Amino acid sequence: MVHHQLELNTITFGAALSACEKAGEWEKAFQLSATMERNNLELGLTIFNTTISACEKGGEWQKALQLFRAMLRRQVESDMITCSAAISACEKAGKWHEALHLFTGMAGSMVEKGTICFNAAISACEKGSQWDSALHLLNIMRESVVRSATITFNAAISACEKSGEWENALQLSSVMTCQKITANTVTFNAAISACEKSLKWE
Repeated sequence: MVHHQLELNTITFGAALSACEKAGEWEKAFQLSATMERNNLELGLTIFNTTISACEKGGEWQKALQLFRAMLRRQVESDMITCSAAISACEKAGKWHEALHLFTGMAGSMVEKGTICFNAAISACEKGSQWDSALHLLNIMRESVVRSATITFNAAISACEKSGEWENALQLSSVMTCQKITANTVTFNAAISACEKSLKWE
């Protein structure tokens, strides 16, 4: 009977956390997870994922990393959702170094690096004008046979554009055509801007 009550409470908290996550209410989500801990309720993978995602949506990258590290201490196995949310939280805050550190750390785990994880990491490189790291991640995607998308290439092209790497920007545009990945306005604008900046520099 006691076990059933605990299970019910965990389910109730999980539902409340999910509502907070969808609404971007990271503070309430964080408080709920802390309440669960005080009441000796299990903080499992789903609870951590939901709370980290709430922090990511709320722009609280430090809280997201705090929760991620708490998972490691508790030996709770992370998954692609965990890593994607944590990397995305860093990416949105422009913390490219932290995002790449998280991404690199996935190599030592059993977590599969999917398109979402790569996209978040490459976008972080774009925000930090780290064009070489963005291209390196694209190569890893290809070698890992992970499907890239328009958003993937757009971030990499923008990273090259910000760094004045117009040749690499154009080359990536050509690769998109070869791989039959649809280019959009963002793609063309970034490529054109890269060429424009190179002409001004010359």
